[in-house]
Amino acid sequence: MKLTSIIVEDEETSREILKNYLKKYCPNVTVLGEAANVEEALVLIRNNNLDLVFLDVEMPYGNAFDLLDKVGDINFETIFVTAYNHYAIDALNAHASYYLMKPISIDELIKAVDYVTEIKTKEDALQDQILVPKTNNIEGKITIPQLDGFAILNTTDILYCKADDNYTEIYLNNSKKKVVSKTLKYFEEALVNSGFARVHKSYLVNVNEVVKYIKGKGGSVMLSNGKQVMVSASKKSQLLSYFK
Repeated sequence: MKLTSIIVEDEETSREILKNYLKKYCPNVTVLGEAANVEEALVLIRNNNLDLVFLDVEMPYGNAFDLLDKVGDINFETIFVTAYNHYAIDALNAHASYYLMKPISIDELIKAVDYVTEIKTKEDALQDQILVPKTNNIEGKITIPQLDGFAILNTTDILYCKADDNYTEIYLNNSKKKVVSKTLKYFEEALVNSGFARVHKSYLVNVNEVVKYIKGKGGSVMLSNGKQVMVSASKKSQLLSYFK
């Protein structure tokens, strides 16, 4: 499993050593950037989707714990890298995944990265299961995976879903849109018993939101928000069966 990371360390030599170790011994880790202080680290964290942060404790103008406080909601794993062992309890309280002492042991570094990889692999596996229809036992609800967990939607709030390659755009009746890294086929199966019809290779509509059908080879439907969606000829009879 690939991990995206940054290195937060005020000593350039230490950054280079860690970066070289990762390149040689932990090839699944991609270092997206380096920071020498809290402010630089904040910019990198806010501008990147990170799996892992290698974090020194003592830095100019603040320490590792100041940084984590400023980040707020943390959706990445943290490996502390420090020459001081008296921060171990604080690191534990900050939910650190691992605590590495300087000088860095290659074996310990590999062990730390393997541990984080295992955590992220389990998280991804759990997220992949979130939308499986048989696990969605709350009637009228569907769970949508997000970076920090999942959102719960009322199926009645969904007007239609639109395919965008391996992503799906979900359009809601409050004019909001959610983009999810699941195919439209996935949502078709998840919503099969909730009044949704696949009317086109790119569209899945909430039949209860259809206010008008316009004739044609396949025709089209008008939804309650004024959106007009084409209906493919092969899907026409299935759609019209809802209104017999």
